[in-house]
Amino acid sequence: MKHRGRHRRRRRGQALRATLAGTALALTAAATLISTSQASGSGAPGALTSVSQAGPLRLHENLVDTNTLDTLTRRMGGNVGVAGVLASTDHVMRDRAGCDAAETAALPVEPTATRAYCWDRADTTNPGWVPRAVTTSGDADDDGAWDENRVILAGWTHSARTAGAAGTPARDRSLARIAVIDANDPDRLTYRWILLVAPTDGGKDFTAVRSRLSGMVWYQGKLIVTAESGTDRAGGLLVFDLHRILRADAGGGAIGKVAGGYAAHGYQYVLPAIGSYTPTGGRCDPTTDRGTPCPGALSLDRSSAPDSLVASERVRAGSDRHTRLWRYPFSLSTDTAGGGLLASDAFGRVEASEAYETKATGVSAVLSHRAEGASGPDWYVDRASDPRDALWRQNTSGAKAAECSADQSHACWGRGTRSLSYWQQTGELWTLSPKGALYAVPLTSVEESLG
Repeated sequence: MKHRGRHRRRRRGQALRATLAGTALALTAAATLISTSQASGSGAPGALTSVSQAGPLRLHENLVDTNTLDTLTRRMGGNVGVAGVLASTDHVMRDRAGCDAAETAALPVEPTATRAYCWDRADTTNPGWVPRAVTTSGDADDDGAWDENRVILAGWTHSARTAGAAGTPARDRSLARIAVIDANDPDRLTYRWILLVAPTDGGKDFTAVRSRLSGMVWYQGKLIVTAESGTDRAGGLLVFDLHRILRADAGGGAIGKVAGGYAAHGYQYVLPAIGSYTPTGGRCDPTTDRGTPCPGALSLDRSSAPDSLVASERVRAGSDRHTRLWRYPFSLSTDTAGGGLLASDAFGRVEASEAYETKATGVSAVLSHRAEGASGPDWYVDRASDPRDALWRQNTSGAKAAECSADQSHACWGRGTRSLSYWQQTGELWTLSPKGALYAVPLTSVEESLG
């Protein structure tokens, strides 16, 4: 395993090792004139307000027993790894010239996307599958590569609302999958799908993870995603280990052990969950103020010390209550088992290190970044439901959004943006649109448009 650059991780204390049971199992069941003045009007989210970090934001770490994971890995022929998936990519992304009008219409007006791609058309014709989250090897390692490869991961979820529609099998309902994208050649991005699963029966079998992926972060060897399954809103996070990508050796629509091997609903690769983080205050409710928050968007902040996982609360657009934004520090461990997990104490408790409140609702993407010499971090929030298509920069002093029309009726950002991931080495801000575009914008260009 390669050296991890400037970061030095202390070894964690004895972690509480628990099987993925109880609540954790419930989780898996489941331009133009640009105005850079201070944004105003009813849509402005205002300055951030510091709020209590304790209680509702506390998580408990639940890790699957290593023997269970080793059993499943052994039975399925050993770890394939990210490199193994990249060596067998079978889809090609279309470049901007190959995207259709609906796909390019979602791109930002100003600043202009420096790179833009659209998915293989075979993956855009099924109305049930929706791209929701993005993270990169720039998150995974500070040199921007994973085993010398530049990689982008995009999380898709099958919407339960379209299950049973024409051409949409009901068995796809709420499945979660990851596109592993080979980004070594910027002129030709290729990818392959892996299905998210959870080990069962002591590692002898596995089942599908059926959960909406509204957020996702790849840090060191771990992939952390939001967890939600239908009406069972546990409000936690699921954890996967990219050192444990496994190959399914049987075809068909089944998921798990079958006669002659293991099947994965037609997918060649699976990524089993190695644990979860569950809220200690009980299940979340997006309609309840000050209760346990339902995590929505996620991102990585490398400008904090230590590096941290940033989260936004899922609050319905137009709600009369505010949205919480907060962060959890990552563990300083350098070993394969502990590296990439959130910092927890000897009892498995994970505490938020910072929390704020914003008047913004319907937040679909969040990012925190502290510029060199700044007194504190700026928070960038996107509201996919905002008719102004605005990306807001907020801090404790105020909020700004660049405008792309004289009457300030339309903002510069892309339409319906979901997820934000900052690739520190290249300075690119990567994001997704619901129309199928994956694109990058330099963070410096975003800042220039904001003034």
